[in-house]
Amino acid sequence: MSRWRLALWLAGGIAYAGLSHWMMLYHAAAPWALAALFAPLWLALVGLAAGRFGRLGALVVLLAGAACVYEIAHGQAGDPNRLYVLQHVGINAVLCAWFTSTLRPGRVSLIGEFARRIHPLSAEQRLYTAKVTRLWALYFALMALASVSTYLILPFEAWSLLANVLTPLCVVALFLGEHFARYRLHPEFERSRLVDVLRVAVAGRSRDTLRQ
Repeated sequence: MSRWRLALWLAGGIAYAGLSHWMMLYHAAAPWALAALFAPLWLALVGLAAGRFGRLGALVVLLAGAACVYEIAHGQAGDPNRLYVLQHVGINAVLCAWFTSTLRPGRVSLIGEFARRIHPLSAEQRLYTAKVTRLWALYFALMALASVSTYLILPFEAWSLLANVLTPLCVVALFLGEHFARYRLHPEFERSRLVDVLRVAVAGRSRDTLRQ
């Protein structure tokens, strides 16, 4: 992934966050808005189904997603705002469980696996990446809790701002903050370019692929 392509992905993410906030506030039940707002989860499920069951599995998920959009748009699935909250909480809960599941003794943590695709890990780096993985798991847990609390206590506009704007901003802030703090805390660690770290996080490619 080139720098320009990565920049386009980031710009697209920012634009999508702003549009999602607007759609949730003013077109929450419109079919086209529902399709756009549930697209990330929908596409992720399509990818998982395709990987496990092939094209037939992907087709089933696509049709099921279309049916859900139809039902929600016609008021057959309750308040769409609650479904948006459920999606946000569910994604953060699943990510928390995923990061936490890699913290078992004797296993390289998820962040450690990402780091190992860029350079070999020392024992100290394995320990550090486990701590970072734990930090991310805590972040996702707190975000899920904040999502539920905000929805129950504050107006939906505040929840939408949290989910669509503050959530990605917090992810970027935590990602960049950890990257730059790492070399202050551990100047002995091998340095990695930020663009390479982003490429691995987005594409999951190895260091050899990055050099091509």
